[in-house]
Amino acid sequence: MINLKNRVAIVTGAGAGLGREHALLLARLGAKVVVNDLGSDVNGNGGSTAAAQRVVDEIINAGGEAFANGASVTDATQVEEMVKETIARWGRVDILVNNAGILRDKTFTKMSLEDFRTVVDVHLMGAVNCTKAVWDIMREQKYGRIVMTTSSSGLYGNFGQSNYSAAKMALVGLMQTLSLEGEKYNVRVNCLAPTAATRMLEGLLPEKSLKALAPGAVSPAVAVLVSEEAPTRMILCAGAGSFEAAHITMTPGIYIGNDEQTPHVLADRLTEVSDRTGEFIPMTGFAQGNLELKKAGLQVGE
Repeated sequence: MINLKNRVAIVTGAGAGLGREHALLLARLGAKVVVNDLGSDVNGNGGSTAAAQRVVDEIINAGGEAFANGASVTDATQVEEMVKETIARWGRVDILVNNAGILRDKTFTKMSLEDFRTVVDVHLMGAVNCTKAVWDIMREQKYGRIVMTTSSSGLYGNFGQSNYSAAKMALVGLMQTLSLEGEKYNVRVNCLAPTAATRMLEGLLPEKSLKALAPGAVSPAVAVLVSEEAPTRMILCAGAGSFEAAHITMTPGIYIGNDEQTPHVLADRLTEVSDRTGEFIPMTGFAQGNLELKKAGLQVGE
């Protein structure tokens, strides 16, 4: 059984939708929860702590502990103050769920660079700011659980979401490296790829599908990723009560060599390069180079 008693969690973007459900579930499992929400609309405009406070009230009325915070995840100073307030009140931070996000969907042709940067700033740099603010705390206490919210749009692409897709895939790269750096300190870092009927999907799916994709059906995945026995370096997909794992794999590939004919041979044999038979999951970024050197008949370091 997952028991988060005496654990302290920060959930960003927790005033509604997925974040609200994450916060409520973590509280039910015993965690003390910082409900962070800027209170902006789906495009990132406006701001109020009213939504966050409503979630706090729900948690307190159910017998839990929580407080609201309106820091913008894009403001590193505000985020640091939120973490300081958490430490002052509860003495530690065990869990960070990076959930805050916005949408500014347009085709790449019509998208302004400002809209691209803003979405990347909220999703990617917002997660970076929050993670940086708790990282050393978690390392020193030899315990931490961090969740990055990626997306199928980042993993597989989605028309009209180049900014969102780029930011969400970047979070996977961040998770891959931080999971390695945090391993010896018992800081486990994972990604959640949710499918849920939030404000971001309104008007895009029929009512029956929206009902099945209730945000609360995703939150059990978060509970697992922040638990004592959490995995690390996992991309856990969740939606409508179903759960899957996504992987970034590498094919065995082929050795061609390098001479004037190599571009032409590679073009002719690209299907062999793409053959997924025997594909594997590299443990670090060095795995690609190691594989290539091995196929070239060399040992690493030669």
